[in-house]
Amino acid sequence: MKTADPELMRANNRLNVLNTIRRNGPISRVEISESTELSTTTVSAITASLLDDGLILTRHLGDIRNETSRGRPRVMLEVNPNAARVVGAKITANRLVFAVTDFSGNVLSNLTLPIRIDRQPISVIADLIEDGVRRCVIDANLSMSDIKSVCLGLPGVIEHRTGIVRSCPIFREVNVDFSTEMTQRLGIQTIVESDSHAIALGHHWFGRARDLSDMVLISLEQTLGLGVLHGDRLFRGAGGLSHNLGDLVLGLDEHGVQRLSGQAGEAAIFSNHLSDERFAEALRLGRGMDHARNLIAAKDEGLLRAAVRAGRAAGLTIANIVTIFAPPRVILVGTSLALGEPFLNSLQSAYDLSIPPSLKGVTELVFDDATDDFWARGAAAVALFGLYESTWTTTGPAH
Repeated sequence: MKTADPELMRANNRLNVLNTIRRNGPISRVEISESTELSTTTVSAITASLLDDGLILTRHLGDIRNETSRGRPRVMLEVNPNAARVVGAKITANRLVFAVTDFSGNVLSNLTLPIRIDRQPISVIADLIEDGVRRCVIDANLSMSDIKSVCLGLPGVIEHRTGIVRSCPIFREVNVDFSTEMTQRLGIQTIVESDSHAIALGHHWFGRARDLSDMVLISLEQTLGLGVLHGDRLFRGAGGLSHNLGDLVLGLDEHGVQRLSGQAGEAAIFSNHLSDERFAEALRLGRGMDHARNLIAAKDEGLLRAAVRAGRAAGLTIANIVTIFAPPRVILVGTSLALGEPFLNSLQSAYDLSIPPSLKGVTELVFDDATDDFWARGAAAVALFGLYESTWTTTGPAH
């Protein structure tokens, strides 16, 4: 019988302990042992190593100088926020949003640049992102030498392990090695990640899924994305591929393949209004959904039908995902939520009709109006998770 790789087991145990301290700290070694189901001896050895690396700190509860207290003060452990700083970014067609955080994920600075970058040459997009990263770092009163990692969240299909962007609505080109491009410019290891994965990890670390180890997140934006969390880790495809939910096939007819994006994507929702100059201008400025919401409030029949159709397709898709994964919670985020009741009611009705009886009541649907800053913080969480997994030396993480 093949035994487990001891090095891999040690690395997983170390990550488990560090993550437990981050989520629950200040926390005692005994509590860590109970939470992780690791022996107290193993926990003591791992925490000693983390203390040596400067990744965690001790905090003493109780005052040994107090005559009324008996025994030694309890030694609690917490993440050292100054162990590292990272930058996370949400990259969209019409704005760049950045966040600098410490090792605990606390935000040190935010920056939003309302710049339209879609269909620009890769070099121009890279220039603008580089400037944004550097400005946000300066705003945090730091220098680039203080930053250990950068993560850029992009829409589309992305290979996490290689940093290759297979397809992205912002880029003219396909199969762009954007990680190498940005790493060379910044002089810092740069992760390129699906924005859906970034916001999913953001919710697990800081938001509506802090209490869960397993959940599903669906993003409804320019592209339709999927993030699946299992055992506190993001599930990725071959090569670390992200999941473009918009490519999901809903059916076949005489016109060919019917995909989710053709019914619930931004382009499908707005398709009959692009000839309206005001609507087209709002869309170029990244305010298409806000303008659509106003038109729906004014009872625009075309948009009402589009919102209901999109909600129905999304609800059916969510029911299929729940049938496969049966997660305790599905979090929905993204600009399409701004379509309001016609979209949301249609989604909920389609979901309720489509979910199998055996799974009714298993999954909670949560609608979250996450800010752009929170998406950027989610990208920072991806960078931090990479550092948490790393082997550390006296000079920092060994990539």
